[in-house]
Amino acid sequence: MSPLCESYLAADAIDAPEIFYPLHVLLCDECLLVQLPAYVSGEHIFSDYAYFSSYSTSWVAHAKRYADEMTAKLGLGADSLVTEVASNDGYLLQHFHAAGIPVLGVEPAGNVAEAAIAKGIRSVVKFLGPDTGAEIAAEYGRADLVAGNNVFAHVPDIRGFAAGLRALVKDTGVVTLEFPHLLRLMERRQYDTIYHEHFQYLSLLTSSRALQTAGLTVVDVEELSTHGGSLRVFASPAETAGEPSARVKALLDLEEAAGLHTVEGHAGFAVDVLKIKSDLLTFLIGAAAEGKTVAGYGAPGKGNTLLNHCGIRADLLSYTVDRSPHKQGMFLPGTHIPIYAPEKLAETQPDYVLVLPWNLREEISQQLEYVRSWGGRLVFPIPALDIVSATSGSSGSS
Repeated sequence: MSPLCESYLAADAIDAPEIFYPLHVLLCDECLLVQLPAYVSGEHIFSDYAYFSSYSTSWVAHAKRYADEMTAKLGLGADSLVTEVASNDGYLLQHFHAAGIPVLGVEPAGNVAEAAIAKGIRSVVKFLGPDTGAEIAAEYGRADLVAGNNVFAHVPDIRGFAAGLRALVKDTGVVTLEFPHLLRLMERRQYDTIYHEHFQYLSLLTSSRALQTAGLTVVDVEELSTHGGSLRVFASPAETAGEPSARVKALLDLEEAAGLHTVEGHAGFAVDVLKIKSDLLTFLIGAAAEGKTVAGYGAPGKGNTLLNHCGIRADLLSYTVDRSPHKQGMFLPGTHIPIYAPEKLAETQPDYVLVLPWNLREEISQQLEYVRSWGGRLVFPIPALDIVSATSGSSGSS
């Protein structure tokens, strides 16, 4: 049972009742899609959202590299159109916009879309589906490139969303989607990326099947290091797609060898999850018994899955910090751990800093290098408990 992972609480709400929902992942024994029942609608979760992409330096840099690569690959220019679905605060489209390429953002969270519009990024506040996709295309035109980063897993109606993508893209255009790869999630025990906002947990096989229902064919794929191991799939309308690249077949073969093409191949994950929980709790209880102080770094959605699943509260993790001013002064859902600005770490000098967005290990290790000035150490909980000196994030004792 867990609250919505981005439902941060103001101080006047922490004594009020809080809703917890089942967090129970299911596997379809017919199509093999790993999915979370839609206990809560997408409209409820995403209409007003606390996540702003631009507060991750490495993620903005990742978006810049993508924009440069796709501009060169597709020959994009002033006569092109790039549409991004779940465009957030304009973190990606700003790079195309700066190059003089027309852009359009489609973002369901009005509060986040306002930040993009303030940057000059043309944005519409809508959830994508077959009807809204057609409406947007009729008003703004169909796109040469439709991008969707970390959104394909966030939609309860994945077939309807795929149909919306097809409506947005030109017959000769390209759709790219980035999402965490189920193979890496299981292999690296990344169970904290399971939360209510993620309705789907996708392999190349299941994402290809979902896109095929809308007439989109996966023609290429790249493996990325983002979010602990992601895929970037390239899809085109079936009538112009041509043959998939060799990388598509190679990755499908890799998934099959790992067992993801059978129901039985998905077994054993729950045992790995329990090991992460027991190791982290053992460390925190031991640190408390020794009189050591532990604070957190970051307030990501994944951290709330981890903390709630482990039953960690402010007695074991006194507070956390986050760079986003939208989260500072708030409290984590379920655990009610307070969130401060990063300067709090230097003020209190904790013995250990538990890094919740472990997927940004290198970036955060550099940001927290100053923690070593008082002998503090960093703790990474996933894929296995790792306690390191606050330098480059390289492994120490654990």
